[in-house]
Amino acid sequence: MLGISFPVFQGGMAWIADAQLASAVSEAGGLGIIAAGNADGEYVRKEIRKAKEMTDKAFGLNIMLLSPFADEVAQIAADEKVKVITTGAGNPAKYIRLWKEAGIKVFPVVPSVAFAKLAERNGADGVIAEGGESGGHIGEMSTMALVPQVCDAVSIPVIAAGGIADGRGVAAAFALGAEAVQLGTRFLSATECNIHENYKAKVLKAGDTATMVTGRRLGHPVRSIRNQFAREYSKIEYTEISDKELEEFAAGRLRMAVQDGDEKQGCFLSGQIAGLVTKEESCREIIEDLIRDAEGVLGGLGQWVK
Repeated sequence: MLGISFPVFQGGMAWIADAQLASAVSEAGGLGIIAAGNADGEYVRKEIRKAKEMTDKAFGLNIMLLSPFADEVAQIAADEKVKVITTGAGNPAKYIRLWKEAGIKVFPVVPSVAFAKLAERNGADGVIAEGGESGGHIGEMSTMALVPQVCDAVSIPVIAAGGIADGRGVAAAFALGAEAVQLGTRFLSATECNIHENYKAKVLKAGDTATMVTGRRLGHPVRSIRNQFAREYSKIEYTEISDKELEEFAAGRLRMAVQDGDEKQGCFLSGQIAGLVTKEESCREIIEDLIRDAEGVLGGLGQWVK
């Protein structure tokens, strides 16, 4: 459907997944994805055109529907005719006709069976079933529980996301019924990923319990690495502070992590599988390792078949 060599999507991580990372993943045979995040249309258009200069392979654009620039970015995506759009934090129904008319394949991120069914009815080409193990905005269901139920509920392709970092996770996703996987945290350690060295070091040092979830009060929970900011947010989240003040307290924290490497006051998004991310590699090495190791796991199952 997408013309990619390997069934591997790179997650659309705001202020992280830029043209350089996306093009490197696509050049390696996966589907690189530029993240629009809260960026304005001019920034997004520049990144799309930059990626076109860096690769002739298919790449995608992730649109966070909570962004104040969502309408603008949705139109730019159609104008630029990106190959794939993934969406998060909302329902993309009002944009799907526009995108489909531009020849774009649409893959909403879904946190539940109900949302997956809705996406299929609205004309999505596939869905990304993302469990709560992932970094950034998360749902409540785990990947292990969510993916097979979504696979049973829809007839379009399902991409598994959340808690996948190596070949074992890829093999598990296929065993659950998925046709591809999406990885975010794993690509934070890529040599082509332009996050601050402090961010990359935090991911490489993280263990299995290094992350925590904040933001449930506002209806948009986020998983990040524990630090001073995350603990302070957690402490005040359920006090008498207003929603507006809480939003202002968190504003700009991701950019402080990505660009400034502020270890105390930045928000370092990461999934629970950071403990499996132990070294820096190129995107090509990451993808080739994933596929080779997954083949080894799936091939090894033959010994149990009588």
